[in-house]
Amino acid sequence: MFRTIALAAALLLPMAAAQANDPIQDEIRIEQAWSRATPGAARTGAAYVTVVNNGKTDDRIVAASSPVAEAVELHTMERDGDRMRMRPVEAVAVPAGGSAALKPGAEHIMLIGLHRPLKEGETFTINLVFEKHGTRAVDVTVAGVGAAGPGPGAGAGPGAMGHGSMNHGTMDHGAKGHGMHKN
Repeated sequence: MFRTIALAAALLLPMAAAQANDPIQDEIRIEQAWSRATPGAARTGAAYVTVVNNGKTDDRIVAASSPVAEAVELHTMERDGDRMRMRPVEAVAVPAGGSAALKPGAEHIMLIGLHRPLKEGETFTINLVFEKHGTRAVDVTVAGVGAAGPGPGAGAGPGAMGHGSMNHGTMDHGAKGHGMHKN
């Protein structure tokens, strides 16, 4: 019995080491994961990340989930005349040798049906699902309500939008509807 366990461990150890040093796992790097604190009883929030693809293959974020919300969606903002419209997207492209910046006023991650307010200084997890690189757990830091970026002292600036205070029920989400990704 001991010999069988020792043999199994000897066979699995190189596999675990290979996975830890798997080049495809090292190709995707997630930076600057942040969110804004949500005011009052807001039921929606947004999160932002920069995804760097050091690999030679294009990839896409195809879904997301988080324990802090009932649903998580990938969204984009588009100008329609003098109005900005938010709509869900099926995926966010992450080009080989490039990056994708999910940021205020552009592509971002919507947190719908928050279980509790997001408070400045705390962190929470979002799971990003990549078409080719699998699922990555990301720790998101919550900045102030009007923050324009991650970190202390990041005040509101051009393009900063307070998603937590928006009424998403009245926004134009496009013809596809929500297409929610449940956790």
